[in-house]
Amino acid sequence: MKKKILDNALEHLSQEPKMKRLIGEFGTPDFNGVNDYFNALSKSIIYQQLSGKVAKTISDRFIALYKNEKYPSPKEVLNTDLKVLRDVGLSRAKAGYMHNIARTFVDDVIQFENFSYMSDDEIKNQLIKIKGIGPWTVEMFLIFTLNRPDIFPATDLGIQKGYQRYYKLQKLPKTNDMVKKAERWRPYRSVVTLYLWYAVDGPFEW
Repeated sequence: MKKKILDNALEHLSQEPKMKRLIGEFGTPDFNGVNDYFNALSKSIIYQQLSGKVAKTISDRFIALYKNEKYPSPKEVLNTDLKVLRDVGLSRAKAGYMHNIARTFVDDVIQFENFSYMSDDEIKNQLIKIKGIGPWTVEMFLIFTLNRPDIFPATDLGIQKGYQRYYKLQKLPKTNDMVKKAERWRPYRSVVTLYLWYAVDGPFEW
């Protein structure tokens, strides 16, 4: 995310006392865009619905399959037998999804080079055509890979827990309620997303 946009986001969000406390506690959030789109999308498949520790173990085994233990190219993954992918810990479905993503790049199905000129919705409509890529994966891609500033993944459990703590709710909020109330944070909801995660993972008490 460009420094000017991030600075504007922090200034805007600091007008809300609770958010100002989070900003003061955790500092400037880390937004480092990734140019390797295949790396980002395929790695998101590995991490889906797993704890970070388990996912990293599988990811390390997956990378170790290839030369110099560097992240493989789409062609290398497509040429890797599904059984080999499953042997490193991927489920049958995830192994298939890895091939789906790799084939998309190899066959040039999506013009990834145009993403910098496309809207969030246009990118989403392209990516969800790939079997295995759902809304959550697209949202993570938009935030962490493309550094789009206004994404709010309301279905993410970590965001729901952070939101619950932020508003001191007795139970997890409904996603529709979250989306409505998050309108106040436009156009910087991606920045808020990171702070809500920080509030859950870090030693922060209201």
